Amino acid sequence: MSVSWTPDDFLAGLQRERLLAIIRATDPDAAIAASLALFASGIRFLEVSLVTTDALGIIAELARLAPSDCLVGAGTVLTTDDVHRSAAAGASFMVTPAVTEAIAESARLGLPVCAGALTPTEVVAAGRAGATVVKLFPGSFGGPAYLKALRDPLPDVPFVPVGGVDAALAAEYFAAGALAVGIGGPLLGDAARGGDLDALRGRAAGFLAVRDDVNRLAAARA
Repeated sequence: MSVSWTPDDFLAGLQRERLLAIIRATDPDAAIAASLALFASGIRFLEVSLVTTDALGIIAELARLAPSDCLVGAGTVLTTDDVHRSAAAGASFMVTPAVTEAIAESARLGLPVCAGALTPTEVVAAGRAGATVVKLFPGSFGGPAYLKALRDPLPDVPFVPVGGVDAALAAEYFAAGALAVGIGGPLLGDAARGGDLDALRGRAAGFLAVRDDVNRLAAARA
């Protein structure tokens, strides 16, 4: 089953694992099957967006079935009610698309929160509200060059770019200083709609290879 981690544990784990899978779907059974295939492939952090059909039911099922070293979170968390409903379903962390009341409420409850922000002002506001990490969203707005520009004045902020990140772009984001990347469509493809799980496993292997290269380089520099 999925377990709850402190924000510090979450930060350290995400820095190690580097990849946050994002599930958005209209077929709950397919979403669960795709999520379990990702866990079996080596993905350890997974977010189920609340826009997903029966998102809370999926979170509850994955929290029950996930390996003990995997974390299941809720995404598109906007309100304090979203936080409470998601936590009750078994979500171990929260992900917001913007600076919302859900950040402070998650922090108040001791839940890790990946808070959505784009501009420098929003990044600072997310941190002050209690963000564990900052979800740079939409990452496609400026890409790795924009991340690098943000990190120049804000070098200590742990950024997780999200939006259109494929394996090649993930490598560029890591080179620009991203802590981790959020990966949705380029990883899931049609798997969360009942598509090919073998193809999903192959895409996961590609992302994991990028992650391993980054971690090897980081270890060599340490």
